[in-house]
Amino acid sequence: MSTPLFSRAQQAQGFFLIAGPCVIESEAHALRMAEAISRIARQMGIPYVFKASYDKANRTSHTSFRGPGMEEGLRILQRVKETHGVPILTDIHETHHAATVAEVADVLQIPAFLCRQTDLLLAAAATKRTVNVKKGQFLAPWDMRPVVEKLRAANAADIWLTERGASFGYNNLVVDMRSFPILRELGCPVIFDVTHSLQRPGGRGTASDGDAIFIPPLARAGVACGVDGLFMEVHDDPARALSDGPNALPLDQLAGLLRQLVAIDRVCRQA
Repeated sequence: MSTPLFSRAQQAQGFFLIAGPCVIESEAHALRMAEAISRIARQMGIPYVFKASYDKANRTSHTSFRGPGMEEGLRILQRVKETHGVPILTDIHETHHAATVAEVADVLQIPAFLCRQTDLLLAAAATKRTVNVKKGQFLAPWDMRPVVEKLRAANAADIWLTERGASFGYNNLVVDMRSFPILRELGCPVIFDVTHSLQRPGGRGTASDGDAIFIPPLARAGVACGVDGLFMEVHDDPARALSDGPNALPLDQLAGLLRQLVAIDRVCRQA
């Protein structure tokens, strides 16, 4: 059985960062983003995981860019891993993807819409990789207990839980900060997906909209609540991003925001 990606001692020292573009746009772009983000995280002493999807299977429109596909996407992610020495997180949508993706990815992510899919959870657990489950927008935090129980029954090596907002009327999400301590009671590291929590699903008709302007205050609130990790979609040119640009953090704002978050985290851990 593999050991957890980050030890409890590491988690006790501060939050870790999961960041990158929503989807793999090209090999050159993925490498460039991984280099820039990993350099910033390293300078601040923040453990870092690069994230990007090889296939966004749940895009609003069938004409939207989904990514390069699994074979090419995994080749690019392997190149990122080897070039920059960072762990890799990516989504899986089908049970038969799990074993193949686990050959490259250190963390298999279960998308929010699929968080209760038993066979997908079991396939991810069987790889002995870390499994990050995003809480469905339709679930209360305590509804994640059966999800965790499924994974534990399958002897999952390491389980992370991610809050990404709850449906709030039409085309909107809201984050209940009580979710973080409730999820922590399940005994797993808790991550805050700040940027997806600011989506406006389907807000542009054939694509999602978003409110990236609120990334800093939500991130500060999440860190103050004691989350173990932060998940952020980061892009060097959000206006031209091929997926989720409206809720992505501009790369040139990352360092400044992380400095604030590290300071908040230190104060809260000392309290």
